[in-house]
Amino acid sequence: MSDPAKLPTRAAILCNEHAFRTFVAGRLDLGPDPVSTEAAAEYVRNACGVASRRDLATSTDAAQRFNALFTDFDAWRGRIGTHR
Repeated sequence: MSDPAKLPTRAAILCNEHAFRTFVAGRLDLGPDPVSTEAAAEYVRNACGVASRRDLATSTDAAQRFNALFTDFDAWRGRIGTHR
């Protein structure tokens, strides 16, 4: 994810994905059912340390945290090897 301006949109799309919402439920030890879109958005905000997903475009630290979260999600769904 090289363009920080696109991260808020990517985060919003991600929070609507069933697989990501299931990943979040697992991270929160809530069982196999996916969380709501709103709960996924809250998880992303908390994990990235931002008040709004829009902040991902302006905070380098938050963008790095989002990219790490996305990498963990990709590893969880088997698209890449395990994140270090």
